[in-house]
Amino acid sequence: MNIRTESLNPIDRAIALLEKIPRSLIAFIARFSIAAVFWKSGQTKVEGLAIDLFDGSFHLGVPRLADSTIPLFQSEYHVPLLTPELAAHLAAFAEHFFPILILIGFATRFSALALLGMTLTIQLFVYPDAYPTHGTWAAVLLYLMTTGPGKLSIDHLIAKRYR
Repeated sequence: MNIRTESLNPIDRAIALLEKIPRSLIAFIARFSIAAVFWKSGQTKVEGLAIDLFDGSFHLGVPRLADSTIPLFQSEYHVPLLTPELAAHLAAFAEHFFPILILIGFATRFSALALLGMTLTIQLFVYPDAYPTHGTWAAVLLYLMTTGPGKLSIDHLIAKRYR
């Protein structure tokens, strides 16, 4: 510890220690966590493709909408302006495509923006009482949008190469 840190009171020392947590680590955890939330939701909408690193499910195949998906969008997940068929396909695609991009850290800010739009749609039209959950998702997505994916990402490698 240097003299400057030793002279700090315990609270200031604790804060100084917490400020040393690498932002890239925080961004990686945020990317992994939010990607998992949307990926797992997307997996409930499709058949033929099952990948879950935690329970060991791994089945590569051609994904298609599960038989229960369109009826779900006709009733519980109904959103204005979109047919249930289009909304189901868009949601299943978005919940697989954007989490992959976020996980590898490619086009992270734009992928987070897309998932924030989806989160707001779910909050406003599907589950308006789920604001604590959606607020948490929004906070993580806003963090990624404003700070980027961190050093452990393809975006960082591209920026490093072209800056």
